[in-house]
Amino acid sequence: MRTRPGHPVSRGRVGVVVAPANPSAEPELTRLLGSRADMHVARFPVRPGLPMADRLESYNADLPAMVNAFDGLRLDAMVMACSEPRYLLGPDGDKEQCDRLTAATGVPFASATLATREAMEHVMVSDIVLISPHEPWVTELAERFWKTAGMNVTQIVQVRAREGYSSYAVTPQELITQVELAEPPPDAALLFTGTGLGTLSVLGPLADGNDRTLLTSNLCTAWWALSHAVGRHVKLSRVPYRRPMASQGRRTA
Repeated sequence: MRTRPGHPVSRGRVGVVVAPANPSAEPELTRLLGSRADMHVARFPVRPGLPMADRLESYNADLPAMVNAFDGLRLDAMVMACSEPRYLLGPDGDKEQCDRLTAATGVPFASATLATREAMEHVMVSDIVLISPHEPWVTELAERFWKTAGMNVTQIVQVRAREGYSSYAVTPQELITQVELAEPPPDAALLFTGTGLGTLSVLGPLADGNDRTLLTSNLCTAWWALSHAVGRHVKLSRVPYRRPMASQGRRTA
C-alpha cells in the first residue's frame, strides 16, 4: 500500500456525496472499499416540499458546491453516489459535469452513472437487463440514458416496494422475488440502478445456478473509486458477489 505526504495512514481516501435519506450507499460502499480506502461523506441539503423532479435537479445544481464540503481534506477520488439526478442530464451532460469537477478540484470525480458506464466497459457488457426501483417516469429516463450511452436494454424489471415505488424501501426478499418473476435470461447482465437500493445481500441468490453478470450502482461506484484510490484499475469480476471486491489480505475480485 502507498504512503503519501500529509496522510497519517496509508489507505486511500474517497469523498462521497450522497442524498440525505439514502440508507444503503454508505453501508455498501464501506463493505466494498474494505481496508484499502477510507470513506468521507457529505450529504446534499434537505429541501422539504420540493417535487421530486425539482429535488433531483437541485442535486445536479448543488453538486459543484458540494465538492467543496470536504474543504482541505486530501482525497484520492470523489463520487456522487446518486443515480436518479444524472438521468435528467443524459450521458453527455453527466460526463461533462464530472470532467469539469475533476478539472476544478484536481481530484478524479465520477457520478454513480459515469462509474457504472466505465465498469460495464471494463467487463465488456453491452446488453443489459435494467432493474429499477424508481418511479416509472424515472425508469423511462434511465432506459433512455443507457440506450443513449450505447447500451442495448433488452428487458426492464420495474421493482416496487409494498408501499410504492422507492429504492429506499425495497426489501431484499421483494427484490429477489420480483427479479425472479421477471425471468431474465440465465446469461444476462443485470444492472441494478440506484445507490439507495440495498443489493449486496441479493447478488448470491440471484446468481445461483446461472451465468449472469450482476452489476449495481454501489458496486460500480466502489470499483471506480477504489481504482483511483489505489492508482490502477482493480479487477471487477463478472459475478462480483463471489469474492468481495476489497477484502483484507486479498486482491479485489
